[in-house]
Amino acid sequence: MSVTGPGKAPSAHFRQRLLSQTPSIGVIATLADPSVVEILVHAGYDWLWIDAEHSPLNPADIQKMAQAANGCPCLARVPSLDEGWVKKVLDAGVDGIISPLINSSEEAQQAVALCRYPPLGRRSVGVARAQKYGPGFDEYIAQANEQVCVVIQIEHIEGVRRVTEILETPGVDALLIGPYDLSNSMGKPGQVDHPQVQAAIESVRNACLAFDKPLGIFTTSVNVARQALRDGFTFVAVGVDVMLLANAARQTLQQVKAGGV
Repeated sequence: MSVTGPGKAPSAHFRQRLLSQTPSIGVIATLADPSVVEILVHAGYDWLWIDAEHSPLNPADIQKMAQAANGCPCLARVPSLDEGWVKKVLDAGVDGIISPLINSSEEAQQAVALCRYPPLGRRSVGVARAQKYGPGFDEYIAQANEQVCVVIQIEHIEGVRRVTEILETPGVDALLIGPYDLSNSMGKPGQVDHPQVQAAIESVRNACLAFDKPLGIFTTSVNVARQALRDGFTFVAVGVDVMLLANAARQTLQQVKAGGV
């Protein structure tokens, strides 16, 4: 999909793809450089995870990154369930929100409410890039509740324990597992392969299968991403822009040195 006007409404196609559980592969973007975003898009990823939780990105950065994505669907992870953050990011024209560290139905309800215009929620009305700076206002308002994705992140053992009530929350489009913070909450920081951590992930997977709800996960390697797709995770993020750059730089240097001088 390409951008044809000054702004970009959320892609109905992407939310439909998410809900239909068509497999898709994304990547995390943390660098506020349009060229980096363009490189990732040209690489062929199905969607971008713009991460404002573990990076210095601000809403203006996110808008520039969404513009550079040139129609590639973008989900923005906000730092927290903050109304100001959510409305600014959505008005910047991203396709949806990833809401981190959701541990209850009440928190999930809040995430949904911040992403939906009344009567389905309490999102306030603004005029920005998402509304094509005014000319696309009526069209955007009419379609946003059906097109904006609400992705709930399960990354704490309490969220795992309460996953059923979270899945029962109206308006939740999909769950996304954060294995590293989940392992941290279980007293096993970084040990994502630990049997207890894997058991927690499996319980979320089984719950999503029972509810026929899309499930995603963050991975850092090709093999883990492939296995996740085989296991029924339908939207998988593999890698982070800074990690991809660091690993490629290190491997290139090592290969040159290995050949001798």
